[in-house]
Amino acid sequence: MSESPLPPEFSLIARHFRPLAGPGALALRDDAAVMMPPPGRELVLTCDAMVGGVHFLPDDPADLVGRKLLRVNLSDLAAKGAVPLSYLMTVSAPRTTPDAWYAGFAAGLAADQATYGVTLLGGDTTSTPGPISLSLTIIGHVAPGQAVRRIGARPGDGIWVTGTIGDGALGLQVALGRLTDPSGFLLDRYRLPQPRVGLAICGIASAGMDVSDGLVQDLGHICRESGVAADLDAMAVPLSEQARAAQATESDWMETCLTGGDDYEVLMAVPPAREAALLAAARDSGIPVTRIGTFHSGAPGVMVRGPGGESLALKKGGWSHF
Repeated sequence: MSESPLPPEFSLIARHFRPLAGPGALALRDDAAVMMPPPGRELVLTCDAMVGGVHFLPDDPADLVGRKLLRVNLSDLAAKGAVPLSYLMTVSAPRTTPDAWYAGFAAGLAADQATYGVTLLGGDTTSTPGPISLSLTIIGHVAPGQAVRRIGARPGDGIWVTGTIGDGALGLQVALGRLTDPSGFLLDRYRLPQPRVGLAICGIASAGMDVSDGLVQDLGHICRESGVAADLDAMAVPLSEQARAAQATESDWMETCLTGGDDYEVLMAVPPAREAALLAAARDSGIPVTRIGTFHSGAPGVMVRGPGGESLALKKGGWSHF
């Protein structure tokens, strides 16, 4: 008796996604995965979705779409102080999507799996009238009770952030043809976030989250959950040379940087007594950190201060998903 050919969906999985599978994935031949948490550790799980035309553009290279999908989820783990472990993924694409797109998408995932030490556990593939819709659930681990949460900031804590802010939002303007970017730096920052995995913030940050929907808006989330107010010094916010160069041509430049989103940096509340520990962790990881303000008592909210300490009025707080 001849062996039955694989249905198209399973053939696609075998070609492109089975090579990404790791321990516990059961070679992607079953309906579920089986895994054991590392001894004495708690699991941290987070999920993010990306939709074509919303989170990436139709002509974005497929390998970069795959890498961005993985990296935005890695960024959430980094903000929890978690070590990445593995992930589940759902891919919904039109039937007309060429096999070359899947090949590029899987190649991007493979490259970043090697970089960040994660493997695919399983997921689902479906067809859709469009656009391409992607969802990834990543699993990490921390010491029991040590995951950094949005709740926990206290009056007197400093507001700290990794890396630079505004590059991703300005990079989107480049992708849309509204801004020039001779070096390609800003476009790369939009297409390929740099998750701050490896910055050891457990036991240092009293609260935190990653900056995905805009610095001001995400800082407001910490304020609301922690029951504190925040003074944000706009002049202290770290900006890349390329972002500063865009000031000459980008209208509402400062507001775009502060509220545009797609930064995928880690935003933290850090007590003064732990600042030295944070700076040491930053040196050890090679990830820069900058103090950009202070939490204080008051109604939850963010006051953005200008060069003279004056309050800056912003037209919007950040990105909205609805």
